[in-house]
Amino acid sequence: MSVKYGKFEMPQRIIVDQESPESNFARYIAEPFERGFGHTIGNALRRMMLSSLETLAIISVRIEGVLQEGVPHEYMALDGIIEDMINIILNFKGALLRKLPSDEEVGSRDSRILTHLVEVTQDDLDRNNGQYAVTLRDVIDDDDIELINPSLHLFTVTKPMRRQIALRIAYGRGYVPSERHVIRDKTADEIVIDSSFSPVRLVRYYVEYARVGQDTDFDRLIIEVTTDGRIKPGEALSFAVQIGLKHFEVFDRFKHFPISFDEQEGDQTADFDELFDKLSLGIDEIELSVRSANCLTGANIETLAELVCIPERRMLEFRNFGKKSLNEIKAKLHEMDLYLGMDLSRFGLAPENVKEKIQQYREKHKKKKQVLKQESYETSQSDV
Repeated sequence: MSVKYGKFEMPQRIIVDQESPESNFARYIAEPFERGFGHTIGNALRRMMLSSLETLAIISVRIEGVLQEGVPHEYMALDGIIEDMINIILNFKGALLRKLPSDEEVGSRDSRILTHLVEVTQDDLDRNNGQYAVTLRDVIDDDDIELINPSLHLFTVTKPMRRQIALRIAYGRGYVPSERHVIRDKTADEIVIDSSFSPVRLVRYYVEYARVGQDTDFDRLIIEVTTDGRIKPGEALSFAVQIGLKHFEVFDRFKHFPISFDEQEGDQTADFDELFDKLSLGIDEIELSVRSANCLTGANIETLAELVCIPERRMLEFRNFGKKSLNEIKAKLHEMDLYLGMDLSRFGLAPENVKEKIQQYREKHKKKKQVLKQESYETSQSDV
């Protein structure tokens, strides 16, 4: 026995607006959602991305010669190094590490110690005017670890030096102060540091009105994700979704009756024609300022269909096209229930074929109107 529910409007695809695959920023657009679900889903994903994702970070530092006999405390200055230990530790906190995929150690969350011998010779000092800057790439040399910021400055050496540096790295989530780290095999000269494991720097979401047929009371969810490079925005979103689904599993035991949903699509012919009537409009048929219209004409954009296929970020690459023109176009499209970066693939439209498809629709629509006009004329003549 199951309970029958009405149809829920659900997005069929997610539009991804991203400068490049290597970018640490991406914008995701999903529509349509039922009213209210944009905020429900957007806020849940935002909270999980900011608080629940895991990456590598340094949790302790051990530098040869620190905290040995005769050294009063860990914050003293080191011979031949400009920075004192306080500043060196602060610099190590900014290290960004990414574990490269490997068949080994899958599922392992044990901490690892990376040891490297840092040697600065007199020749190194002479080549750098008496001061050699030690960076992150000088202290980590591991094939399994990718350095996101290898040029991170750690300390500056002024005398020939040969010291062994050991870094303990581990997985975690959120921000963990040094006193909360649990290290079972900690040595006496190991300095435990605060660690920032969260790889997501910023998540913003917006909910706008979306249209389904004649009804505009639906949600369009826009999520913007910025990471620090340890994971990509797509990974952050994927991990957050999986974490959310995992937490919903515990409530599945309360499923007394399964629900079946009405998936009736209805007649979409009128909606299709209404959308294509708008998309086939020429740029000169909508009220734009001369500057904005000229910019679009210069970019060889002739119809609204060609315009909405372009992501917002790419618009600013057009010659003489600025923020003012972009905001004007976005406002005009919003009035028509359109937006930049629309996914029109379900209608067979893509940036590569949009000119041809719209031209075909215009010709077909023109012939259809001529046939209707002729039929109307013949009907009126027969009545006479």
